[in-house]
Amino acid sequence: MIYAESQNFIFFAVPKTGTHAVREALRPHLSSADWEQQLRYGEQLSPLPEIAAINHGHVSYQQLSSVVGPETLSRFFRFAFTRHPYDRFVSACAFLARTDPSYKQNPTEWMKSALQRPQFCSRVLVTPQHALLNDENGALGLDFVGRYESLHVDFDTICDRLKLPKARLAHRNSSEHDSYQQLLDNELREALWERYEQDFLSFNYAP
Repeated sequence: MIYAESQNFIFFAVPKTGTHAVREALRPHLSSADWEQQLRYGEQLSPLPEIAAINHGHVSYQQLSSVVGPETLSRFFRFAFTRHPYDRFVSACAFLARTDPSYKQNPTEWMKSALQRPQFCSRVLVTPQHALLNDENGALGLDFVGRYESLHVDFDTICDRLKLPKARLAHRNSSEHDSYQQLLDNELREALWERYEQDFLSFNYAP
């Protein structure tokens, strides 16, 4: 997350949607009054104790709203990026299992097994995207949602909106894996559809 009072925006970082590339492009425009929360590259925590205690950078709209209030959030341009739910899940699993030999032996079965573990399913990296971006009434709490699939174009749109110079986004924190079309069998597709149905519907992705 980036909370930029100087530029009047809040960037909500949905896991595995190119967030570190976006952060890197936005950082040069931040002032000392702004703050960022992320722990992947160094450690940057919010000055708000309740947010710092979350201990990762993927702060949800509802988590921030409960601390600063929806009226405060409404004064900012609020944005995030989403990703096709199947592709995002595969990327998250490849990242989480990057040191696990059993994943490389059979990634499809590894992912099926992971979905049976409550601890895995509770991780923010596989949390449904709408749960991170909706308000307490279930409505989208953001002004703009770009797509990972059109990351550069949509980031340019954000820069235009904020009157910031456009920047080329670098590749950061990417996961190496085959395409989800190759890795998902029918059983896994059905399980992921059940888990992420609201993401497909809310963000207009086709399964």
